Amino acid sequence: MVSPRENIAPCDPIWSQLREQAQTITLREPAMAGFVYDTILQHERLEQALSYHLSRKLGAEDLGQLAVRVIIDEAMAADPQIGAAVRADLSAVFERDPACHSHADAFLFFKGFLALQCHRIAHWLWQHDRRTTALFLQSRVSERFAVDIHPAARMGRGIMIDHATGVVIGETAVVEDDVSIMQGVTLGGTGKEEGDRHPKIRRGSLISLGAKILGNIEIGEYSRVGAGSVVLKSVPAHCTAVGVPAKLVNCDCGERPSQQMNHIIEEPGNTG
Repeated sequence: MVSPRENIAPCDPIWSQLREQAQTITLREPAMAGFVYDTILQHERLEQALSYHLSRKLGAEDLGQLAVRVIIDEAMAADPQIGAAVRADLSAVFERDPACHSHADAFLFFKGFLALQCHRIAHWLWQHDRRTTALFLQSRVSERFAVDIHPAARMGRGIMIDHATGVVIGETAVVEDDVSIMQGVTLGGTGKEEGDRHPKIRRGSLISLGAKILGNIEIGEYSRVGAGSVVLKSVPAHCTAVGVPAKLVNCDCGERPSQQMNHIIEEPGNTG
């Protein structure tokens, strides 16, 4: 008879790889064995492991670890798309970040990945009119990870938030699939305006470190925003914007800027 765990690989390859990597950690670093077992190896499914891990990060005196875990379990059970997005995000971090050497690295330690998964739970709560709890989770994520994503913001899947410190994403912002965002990025408003007031980041884009994108503007698909840029106007698809205020320097970003992760920007004709 084949045990359930022997069937993991064909039906859930990300979870299978994560478990294998966790087992390797326990052999190579015995001091970490208890932590890795508790966080990954004792669980049957990736969703269970993530729920345990996030609840330990977010649980506080105001709302304890067990209560947080019940909330996370409820959200993931109600919406299987959350689990699918988790796996896509985990793959994105592993594939794009040269500092990430395994899925286990990202799952255990990368706060951009963890903060994004917390947001997915908060977003589900927000959509189901449980806004006080959603805002509690947002606040705890900001305290623990230095990442502030409003629960109403809409995030696609296959997103990497690298390093993540200082990332701020506003209430009406949209980040589509396959986007890479570096540390210190703000997707914000321009003042006290109400309604739809935050940026829309289309699929495949790369938002480099420290970029500030302000207002209800669009960063077109497969585009780049250079480091430290302040973007106040929409950027067409496949284009690169850089500077303060940002200006277009070319419209040939390659096929997948978010995956290529090329932050070097050369203006046309500049071969120096």
